[in-house]
This record gives sequence, C-alpha cells and structure tokens, in this order.
Amino acid sequence: MPDFEPMSETESLPSQDAKPKLLRVLDHKVVNPPPIWLMRQAGRHLPEYRALRAKTSNFLEFCYSPELAIEASLQPVRRYGLDAAIMFSDILVVPDALGRQVGFMAGEGPKLDPLRPGDALPVFDEEAFHAHLTPVYSTVMGLRAALPQDVALIGFAGAPWTVATYMVEGGGSRDFQKIRRWAYTDLGGFQRLMDLLVDATASYLIRQIEAGVQTVQLFDTWAGVLPPDQFRRWVIEPTAEIVRRVRKAYPKTPIIGFPRGAGQNYIAYAFETEVNGLSLDATISPSWAVRAIPERCAIQGNLDNLALMAGGAALERSARDILQQFGKRPFIFNLGHGILPDTAPEHVEQLLSIVRENR
Repeated sequence: MPDFEPMSETESLPSQDAKPKLLRVLDHKVVNPPPIWLMRQAGRHLPEYRALRAKTSNFLEFCYSPELAIEASLQPVRRYGLDAAIMFSDILVVPDALGRQVGFMAGEGPKLDPLRPGDALPVFDEEAFHAHLTPVYSTVMGLRAALPQDVALIGFAGAPWTVATYMVEGGGSRDFQKIRRWAYTDLGGFQRLMDLLVDATASYLIRQIEAGVQTVQLFDTWAGVLPPDQFRRWVIEPTAEIVRRVRKAYPKTPIIGFPRGAGQNYIAYAFETEVNGLSLDATISPSWAVRAIPERCAIQGNLDNLALMAGGAALERSARDILQQFGKRPFIFNLGHGILPDTAPEHVEQLLSIVRENR
C-alpha cells in the first residue's frame, strides 16, 4: 500500500472549467492556441539545469532525490510558462526497481547488466518495487503542491518493448539484434519478460496517478525497429494491456502513447491501444496524420527538434505549418522527440511566441 493518501478521481482531475488546457485537449476539446510542452524540456539545454545536475555525479541518485527532481521539473515551467510539467525521472528506474544493475556513463548513456535467453527473470515483488520508487512518488507529490492549477502534471514510463531493449542489449543499440533474435527464437521466454514489464509498468503508472499526476505518457522510443507483425505483438498488445489496467483503476486519467518511428503503424496503434492522445515523431506528415488518425484521439507533436535548434525562419515555417494542419482538431504542440542539448533557450522562447500568437 502507498505510504501516502491516494488522490481520488475528483481530486486528480478538476472540473471542466478549471482543467488545464492539456487535459481539456485529452478530453477531446479543441483549444486555440493549443497547449504546449516539450519532451526533455527539463534538461541540458537549460543553464540552470546544468548547475543543478552538477550537485550529484550519479544520474540515478539525481532522479531519486525529490528536492532536485522537483526543481528540475519546475525549471522549464518557470522559465517558459509551459502548459505542463513532466516529472523528472528516467524510464530505466523500472528495471532498477526490479533489481537489475543500471548505471549511466558520462558520454555513453545507460549501461545495464544484459539479460539473455535462459537467464532467470526478475521477480515483480510489488511491495519492494514501490518501496524502491518511493522517491519518485515523493517528487510527484511535491510537484503537484508546487504547480499552478492551470499547469498539468504528466507522469510517464517506458513502454515494455523499449525498456526490454535496454535490459537485453545492455544499453543503446544500432540494430537491436540481440533482443529481436530472442523474440523470434524463444517466444515463450521473451513473452514472460514482456509480461513482467507489463505488470511492473501498469502498477508504476497507477501509483504515479495515486501520488498526483493528471495524465501519463508511455514512451516507446524504439518501437520503429519492428516489422508490422512484431510491432503488433510487442508494442500494441502490451500497451493495450497497460491502458486497460490503468483505465480500470483510474478511468478518467488520460493516457498518451508515443511509439516513435511507427510510420503507418501509428494507425493500428491508435485504434487498438485506445490511448487518449497519440504523440507523433517528426517523420510523420501532419496532413497524413489528420486523415489517418481517428478523430477521438488527440494528436501531440511533431516539430523536428533540429528545426527548434536552428531557430529563426526555419523554426517559424515548420511550427506554423504544424499549427495550420492540426488546428481544427484536439492538439497538443510538442516535438517529434526531445529537446537537443545544444538548443538555445531563446529558440524555445521563439517557439512559445509562435504557438501562443496562433489564433
């Protein structure tokens, strides 16, 4: 059981009149100008974040320090006046809480003790899992208390396929051969790993909602490496099950899915997972998405993060095209992936001006 008083549905979602703009869009309302938040809005492009991050050399320690994580989450909201804050954490806290060795090497990204076919899988001990993640839930509660009522609070997790790629490959990968071979050659064993991650991820998201997040996003960063039949098995089906479980516990809490690189598979993902919002990567044509994605599903995205880095006329042209294409349906302005570290804060300010002046 949580060591805090869970928020009820009526507490976690305010009345329609008082709802933040982002939640109104996820409730299928057209809002103009649209709400805007940016993936990796809390990160290295901000000088104040770099100063904060220097307070600890261990990235996981930083994620598990509520005071630091709260401040990191608030920094971009404070600087830019964004419409949502996303709790500062990392998708790999889930394998860490399952007892797998997780580390972050400067300049190299995450490193994990790789899991191989035939290895004993972690056991999902729900009590121990949530005890390990107590600092994350403390971060959520602190953020909820600190944020203005009109700023939505987003929780998140990595989707099972993407988290599994890190667990099996031992970190990032160019070709994902190890995990894809396992999925083909040991279907039963790999299904057990995915079932474990569905259990852990659904429970993790539910606990975030109990702590105070108002919507959750599933990041499936490496969904695009799979062919259609494997995409359905390892991306759509696990996501649909997580959505079902979260919605059973908190039916009014909206869920955003982000299967990056999915291409035409975005259509099946939107229909079959029944997410409330679909985040698109920058390779997707807005005109195609308007025609193909079901009307009941809000769209989020999908500015190229390099256009944001470039700024100036290139940024204005790209942002205005997206606004024009998506303006007549429920829409959240965002990037097609996270803010790049070398992005100038002034370019983010330029983007905010373009979006907020849109009528």
